[in-house]
Formats: sequence, C-alpha cells, structure tokens
Amino acid sequence: MTGETIKGRGAGENTANRYQSLQIVYDQEDAILGDDETPSPRTRFYQDKAKSLITENESPDVAARFGINAYRGCEHGCAYCFARPSHEYLGFSAGLDFETKIMVKGEAPELMRKQLMNPKWQGDPIMISGNTDCYQPVERKLQITRRMLQVAQEFGQPIGVITKNALVRRDIDIFQKMLRTQSIQVYVSITTLDDRLSGLIEPRASRPRLRLEAVKALSDAGVPVGVMVAPVIPGLNDEDVPSVLEAAKAAGARHATWTLLRLAKPLDTLFEDWLRRHLPDRAEKVLSRIRDTRGGALNDTRFGVRMRGHGVYAEQLRSLFQVSARRHGLDQRMPPLETRHFARPEPPTKQLSLF
Repeated sequence: MTGETIKGRGAGENTANRYQSLQIVYDQEDAILGDDETPSPRTRFYQDKAKSLITENESPDVAARFGINAYRGCEHGCAYCFARPSHEYLGFSAGLDFETKIMVKGEAPELMRKQLMNPKWQGDPIMISGNTDCYQPVERKLQITRRMLQVAQEFGQPIGVITKNALVRRDIDIFQKMLRTQSIQVYVSITTLDDRLSGLIEPRASRPRLRLEAVKALSDAGVPVGVMVAPVIPGLNDEDVPSVLEAAKAAGARHATWTLLRLAKPLDTLFEDWLRRHLPDRAEKVLSRIRDTRGGALNDTRFGVRMRGHGVYAEQLRSLFQVSARRHGLDQRMPPLETRHFARPEPPTKQLSLF
C-alpha cells in the first residue's frame, strides 16, 4: 500500500474495513456541519445518537477507569493515532475516513448530566479524550467539551483532560472554578518540538509552540498541568524526549509521562505507508527500531507491555525518559483528583417546595 500525499491529512487513502458486515450509507441530512476551509477531501460531521456517554475501561495499564468521548474520529489526522482502528467498528475506514468523517455526540452534555444524576454514580474521576481529542478543531464551533466541563463543575465531578490542541486555553475560566473542589487535571500531548515533523505527522493539531503556550497559560492560572510525550516513536522522535521535557518544565508543567507507539492492525499498514511517503530515507530505520521494542513485530497487545515495549532498546527509552523527567522535576505526582466534593444538585421541584 502506498497512498498519495494529501495536504493536511495524515492518511494517504482509505484502508479496507476488516468488518464488512456493517456499512454506512451517508445521507445529506445526516451532516450537521461542514467546513469549506478544510483541505481536500472535505471533512464531514455526522450525528452520533448515543444513548449513554460514560464508558468503563477494564485495561490494567490505563490509569483512568472511566472515560468520555464526545467525538469518534479526529480531525487532527495523526498518522500514529491508536484510535484509528476503532473507526472500523462504525463501518468506516481507519484511513482517511477517520479524519474526514467525524461522528459527533451533540447531546453529550445532557447525557453526562443524566448519568451523573443516577444514584449509582459515585463521582469517580472521568477522563475526557480517552480515545479521540476533545479539543479537535470542530470543538471551537460546537463547544461540546466546554458544556460537558460546565456540567462537571456544577456537580463537583473530577475530570482529567488530554489534548494536543491549544484550544484548551479557552476553558481556563471553567478549570479555575473546578480548582475549588480539586476536580481538574490537564495533560497536553507533545511529541516533538520540530514544527516540520509535527506538521507531517499531526497535520491538523496545534504546533508544538502553541501547545507549550497552552501549558504556560494553564500553569499561570493555577491549573495542574502535565505533559505526555505520546507516542514515543523509536528512531523518529525518541531523541526529542529530553528537549520536550525541558521545554515543558520551563512552561510550568508539573508532571510528565509517556507511551510507546502502538500499531494495531490496520494502523501498522497506515503508519508504514506514511513513513514511506514522507520520510523514505528513514523508514527502514524506524520500522527496525519499532521491531526492536516489540519482539521483532510491529505491535504487541499484551497488557503490561503494550504501553512501554520490551527488550534492550525499550529499556533504553524508559531510562532516557526517567532520567530526563527526574532532571527537570517532572517525576512528581500530580495533585490527586478529589471525589469527596461530588454532589448532585437539588432538583428544581424540591427547591420550589421551600417557598
């Protein structure tokens, strides 16, 4: 597979969907928003009429037990995105479809409120963006994430946010209110400080400088903010880890973490195609280094291994990160998210009965 290079897109074409029993037929009325300024092919947005919002994660190597994703698919178009294969469950392709056909949960704030009002919900921390970015470009117009944060703030619901978009600065006013109940943490994902590489591999995400400015703005506002170097790609951005952590500390980050590149099918094919189109001289070296961390394969799905890899080269990466994080004081824990302030607001009828 060798797709064409499309300006502003990570994938060069659509891979075949492995689950052919489900097909999507697009109707014009399904589209809720179009953006004439997006690069070709045009991005389309479709209503996702989900019945619930909060999902439970049972993976032992993912810290957040509960998560929320208001968007399925992501405009950022990152060539390495581990969420791409999940688009196939919807009948889409993990390739161009993932970044050009976005499912939008427009009623997410209302669904969130409904689930938080359920007496069974105990206010456990929720991670927003466990799969796709909650601040991808269309959020500027739809403001779904902002409205979900307003619901969380009303309930004292602890929230963690992960993003690679500087749009996160927009919601500092809500984050500052959430500080009163210690119910907010934000992580900004920074893979490299190289604008050219970032533009190739994360075509519609904020450039590194803007992400660092977002870290500084959050830190200056008192919001606990950390940095994720995710993913670390052996032979491509691993050498950038020390400089990213140094810049993150200077911007005010309190903590740093990392994950290794994961290439579940068909992402392995998509990523290799991206390498050969954009960095043909480095492709073999990068693929070889990836295999060095995955027992000779491009992927390893085992819990406890998939996030960090194994082998000599994986240990070198782990040591590089740990030493760099310790040098810059980024190996300290973030302030914990508090659950004791979670409380359901009084129903309107009960409030009226007081008069």
